[in-house]
Amino acid sequence: MSLNDLALDVPHAAVAAAAAELRAALGDRALLRGDAGYDAARTPWNLAVAQHPFAVVIPESAQDVVDVVRAATLSGLRLAPQSTGHGAGALSDTDLAHTVLVSLRSLCGVTVDPETRTARVLGGSLWNDVLEAAAPHGLTALHGSAGDVSVVGYSLSGGLSFYARAHGLAVNAVRAVEVVTADGSLVRASAAEHPDLFWALRGGSGSFGVVVAIEIDLLAVADVFAGMLLWDASRASEVAHAWAQWTQSAPETATTTLRILHIPQMPELPPFLSGRSVVVIDGAIEETDAAASALLGPLRALQPEVDTFARIPAPALVGVHMDPPEPSPSVTWHAVLGELPARAVDAFVEAAQTPGIFVQELRHLGGAVNRRPEGGGAIASLDGEYLVHSIAMVPAPEAAAPATAAVRAGVAAMVAWRVDALALTFVDAPGADRSVAFGAAWARLRQLKLDYDPANLFAAARPV
Repeated sequence: MSLNDLALDVPHAAVAAAAAELRAALGDRALLRGDAGYDAARTPWNLAVAQHPFAVVIPESAQDVVDVVRAATLSGLRLAPQSTGHGAGALSDTDLAHTVLVSLRSLCGVTVDPETRTARVLGGSLWNDVLEAAAPHGLTALHGSAGDVSVVGYSLSGGLSFYARAHGLAVNAVRAVEVVTADGSLVRASAAEHPDLFWALRGGSGSFGVVVAIEIDLLAVADVFAGMLLWDASRASEVAHAWAQWTQSAPETATTTLRILHIPQMPELPPFLSGRSVVVIDGAIEETDAAASALLGPLRALQPEVDTFARIPAPALVGVHMDPPEPSPSVTWHAVLGELPARAVDAFVEAAQTPGIFVQELRHLGGAVNRRPEGGGAIASLDGEYLVHSIAMVPAPEAAAPATAAVRAGVAAMVAWRVDALALTFVDAPGADRSVAFGAAWARLRQLKLDYDPANLFAAARPV
C-alpha cells in the first residue's frame, strides 16, 4: 500500500457535515463550491488544469494556516498547499474532492537583511517581490526564469537559475523553513532546529506541511551580463551544433539555454517574434563585459539578427527568457541528459518540428549543479549535463491529449542520452517517477513522511 492509498476519506453522507464544521471553524475564510470567489480561488496559474477542491482557503497569516490545518483535520479533510499553481499539472491526478486547497497567494512579504545577505520570504511571495526588496542593497537571488513564480515552491523543489552553474541549485540557499505540520504546530526547521524535517523539506516541500516562510541566502550581484541571441529557425541546426560545442568548454560562470520556438501570430508581441519560428540562445555570464563578450565570440560569429547581451540590472534577468507574463494553459515534459553529442543535437532539432510543440529547449547544467554541498537536503544537486524540456500550449480542453503526446514525443527523441535524474521544478504533469529525482534519498524521505504525516494529510503536487 502506498502513501497515497492512505489518504483520508470522507463518505458522501458526511460531506455536508464536513462543510459545516469547516465553515464553523473558519467562517468566510473557507470558500466552498457555489460560494462567490470559489472559482477564481481554485484556478491555478497553469490554466490547462481544472482544480475542483472541496474548499479553498486563502490565509493571510501563519496563524490562519494553523487554523486551517486544525479545522481540516477535525473535518476529516486533506490539505493541498499551493502558492501560484505553476506546477498544478503535477497535482492533476490527485482527487481533490475531499481536500482543502490552501492558496497562499495573500501570504506575501519579503524582509532583507543586507548585513547577512539573507531574506525572509513569506509563503506566497513571488521572485519579483524578492528582487524588488533585494536590489536596493545590491543583492539578488538564485531565482528562476520567470518573476511570477513562487519562491517557496521553486526553492524547496531544487530551483535552476541562470546562476546555477556557478552557485548550484537554489534549494541550497535555503537556511530555514517555517512550516505548519500535520498536528497543527508552527515549526521552524533549520540545521540546528528539527534537522530531520529541515532535510526533508528541502525536496519534500508540501508533502510535510504548509510552508509559511523561508529564509534564503542572497547573492552580492547588482548587475549581470545577460541577454539573448536570436536567429530564424531555418538556422536551427547550425546554431544548435555551435551552442552544443560551445558549452563543452564554457566556464561555470556561464549558464545558458538553447530553444527552438514556434510562435503564433500575437499582436502583443514584437514583429521579430510574432508568427515566427526562431532559435534562441539566452542566459547570463558572471564575468566582466570584456570577458563575457570574448566568450560569446563564437556564437556572435553566427550573426544573429537580434543580440541583446549586455550588462543589465540584476532584477531584469527574469525578463531575458521571455516566459509568459500572464497565466497560461500548457503541458510540459522533460528529461536530464548525460551528454549532447552531434547525434543528440540532430535529434533535438528534428524533435522540435513535432506538430504541437511550442518550445523545445535545452538547458546547460553541470558545474555546481552537479556538486552536492555539505549539509544539503533531500535534493541538493542534479546529475547530468543538459536538461531537455518540451512545452505545448493547450488553448482548449480537447487540445490537452495531443499536446501531451507532442511534448512526450519531443523528449522521447532524446531517450538515448537520458540519465536517471529529474528536476522537480520541471515536473508539471502526472506520471513522472519522482523517486528518480531523489535517488538515494528516497527511502529516508518516505520514512520521514510517515513520521511527520502518518495519515497522509498533505496532498503535494510532487508527493513523496
